[in-house]
Amino acid sequence: MSDRPNLIVDLTFEFSLKIISFSEKLEALRKFNMANQLFRSGTSIGANVCEAQGAQSKSDFKHKCKVAYKEAEETRYWLLLCQKAESYPFEQSMLDDVQSIVKVLGKIISSIKE
Repeated sequence: MSDRPNLIVDLTFEFSLKIISFSEKLEALRKFNMANQLFRSGTSIGANVCEAQGAQSKSDFKHKCKVAYKEAEETRYWLLLCQKAESYPFEQSMLDDVQSIVKVLGKIISSIKE
């Protein structure tokens, strides 16, 4: 990662750190399947955003951002399940964060002219 500020890179990196902690909470409660799903999709958002930074073309950049967007939507789904399931922990701030990430990625994707 570069030293220059980059909103989406910073948002997704910080979100990945929160996902790691939340996944550990789920594992401590023996919610292994949900922990795995959230860990994979939640950290994949930032990984794809980082990959996009080194894209070889606008088309490649847009594709990687779309993959990150899809992973963010999937993560949102798992967090909503945690919110509604009785025996699962839930953190509203994480849902707020992923919704912000979805909005930013959506704007990035829609602004890219190929």
